[in-house]
Amino acid sequence: MEWITDPQIWISFLTLTLLEIVLGIDNIVFISIQSGKLPLEQQKKARQLGLLLALVMRLGLLFSIKWIMGLTEPFLNLGDTFNIENPSWYRYLTLSGRDLILFIGGLFLIYKATTEIHHKVEGHVETASNRNRPLTFRSVIIQIIILDLVFSLDSVITAVGMVDQIGVMIAAVIVAVGIMLLSASTISRFVNDYPSVKMLALAFLLLIGVSLTAEAFDQHIPKGYIYFAMAFSVLVEFLNIRTEKTALQKLKDEVKE
Repeated sequence: MEWITDPQIWISFLTLTLLEIVLGIDNIVFISIQSGKLPLEQQKKARQLGLLLALVMRLGLLFSIKWIMGLTEPFLNLGDTFNIENPSWYRYLTLSGRDLILFIGGLFLIYKATTEIHHKVEGHVETASNRNRPLTFRSVIIQIIILDLVFSLDSVITAVGMVDQIGVMIAAVIVAVGIMLLSASTISRFVNDYPSVKMLALAFLLLIGVSLTAEAFDQHIPKGYIYFAMAFSVLVEFLNIRTEKTALQKLKDEVKE
C-alpha cells in the first residue's frame, strides 16, 4: 500500500487521466455523430455501448503490452527490398503493425468525415435506394468498433510511454472512460443541435484522420496544436451562438413592446 503515499504515483495518475480524457475527445465526437443518425431511442444505447467497447479494448490492450510493443517493430523494410541505402529515408521505408493500423484507421476517418461534410454542404437528399438501406444499429456499432480500435491503440501506446505501473494505467483509463460516459450525452446533444458545431466536429475528425495517416509515416503532428485549434474554433462558434440568441431575444422583446 506504499503507492497511496507516493506523490509520483498520484501525479502520474492525474496526468495520464487528463491526457486520456483529451485523447478521448475525438472518440466521443465520432460516436456522437454516428449515434446521431439512429432513432432517438437508440442513440443513448449506441453511445454507451461504443464507450464501453472503447474501455474493453483499452484494458485488453493494456494487458497485452508485450504484443503492443511488438506492433512498433517494423515487419517490412522497403529499403532492403529495393536496395535503398540512404539512411535519411530509412524511417519512411519501414512499416510496422502500428503504422498499418493507424494508416487504415486514418483513411477510414478521412472517408467518413469527407462523406458527411459532402452531404451537409450539398444537402443530402434521401432517395429510394437510401430508404431501402437504412442505417442500422449494428452498422453504427461496427463503425464505432473500427475507430475504437485505432483510438485505443493510440491511447494505450501513449499510456505505456508515460507510466511504468500497469495499475496506474488501468485506473487512469477507467476513470477517463467513466468521465467520457458522463459527458457523452451533453457533448452529443450539443454537437447534433447546432449544424455549425457539427461541421466543426466533422472538420476535427478529418484533421485527426490526416494526423493518423501522417503518423503512420513517422510524420508526427503534435496533438496539442490540433486540439487547441479546434477548442479555439468551438469557443468562437459558442460566442456566435450566444450572440445570435441575444439578438433573437432582443427582437422578441421589441415585438412584445
